[in-house]
Amino acid sequence: MTAVSLGMPAVPPPPLAPRRHSRQIMVGNVPVGGGAPVSVQSMTTTLTADVNATLQQIAELTASGCQIVRVAVPSQDDVEALPAIAKKSQIPVIADIHFQPKYVFAAIDAGCAAVRVNPGNIRQFDDKVKEIAKAAGDANVPIRIGVNAGSLDKRIMQKYGKATAEALVESALWECSLFEEHGFRDIKISVKHNDPVVMIRAYRQLAEQCDYPLHLGVTEAGPAFQGTIKSAVAFGALLAEGIGDTIRVSLSAPPVEEIKVGQGILEALGLRERGLEIVSCPSCGRAQVDVYTLAEQVTAALEGFPVPLRVAVMGCVVNGPGEAREADLGVASGNGKGQIFVKGQVVKTVPESIIVETLVEEALRLADQMGAELPDELRELLPGPTVTVH
Repeated sequence: MTAVSLGMPAVPPPPLAPRRHSRQIMVGNVPVGGGAPVSVQSMTTTLTADVNATLQQIAELTASGCQIVRVAVPSQDDVEALPAIAKKSQIPVIADIHFQPKYVFAAIDAGCAAVRVNPGNIRQFDDKVKEIAKAAGDANVPIRIGVNAGSLDKRIMQKYGKATAEALVESALWECSLFEEHGFRDIKISVKHNDPVVMIRAYRQLAEQCDYPLHLGVTEAGPAFQGTIKSAVAFGALLAEGIGDTIRVSLSAPPVEEIKVGQGILEALGLRERGLEIVSCPSCGRAQVDVYTLAEQVTAALEGFPVPLRVAVMGCVVNGPGEAREADLGVASGNGKGQIFVKGQVVKTVPESIIVETLVEEALRLADQMGAELPDELRELLPGPTVTVH
């Protein structure tokens, strides 16, 4: 019987729904909306005034796959740091402005790629819209109107009583209309709420009522585990409907973790090419190997692998062989041994003690066959040709 090579699909599956049509803006060199890929953002946690620390964190975020970064600008010291940060950052920098409208103009002058404003807590913001629209328009700097449940305009709160989806949407569209009066439409909108259900409703309403690109976020999502769940649920629901142009996963965790989760969400929905994907069983009474430890070891050994790869780590003979055959690379374990599968075919059986080592060798061989640029230290680990077991 000839084994069928399945593995990663050569062409990604089609999206669950067509992308919502939105106008396109440019945040630095990153296109947002208008059919551009969904981008992943984060925000620095350093004092912006500490230029070196902020640039170091931006470099770490860039290396992890962040495409746009936001920095807080609550003080004049932070404003003075913006020119150096905007100039030296490898990715576009958005200035996050609250309370002081004068900082909006300073951020534009500093060369920031975009400015985020929260109309609900900037004093006399509506009176400054004409000036802001002119300054931003002259500099080709887009504005993100970022409405938050925790800082809604008092007038909106009096009307609705609390931060409902309708309240968030009305606030955002009202501010957009003020910019539109002055011919400014390089706008991106976010309407964040800590409740994913309210947040989803708000973005669905926005998607129906405007064509501006939308930045998705669940605000104050919580610690890493809780925040990941909330963000995955909310983003998954909206992105599966074609809604959303940029995302930021808000976690009480290092910003790099936000990028990992954001990328994982996009990969799971087929909106970004998958990198390393580990398919591992949850373990059960049938397992004849420590699946938890084995999956963790394989994940650690292949972290940062240079080609997209689906690796199955299975612990018994019920689903193990089938799952392993459907992956690029896999192992079905039992009785102290592991059957190694490559592209649907069993290539060898090895002792449990060298399963991880063998999977890494076969992964390197696959990468080499695909023409991947392997670092010298990995190329040295390349094994000789594998003889398939029939």
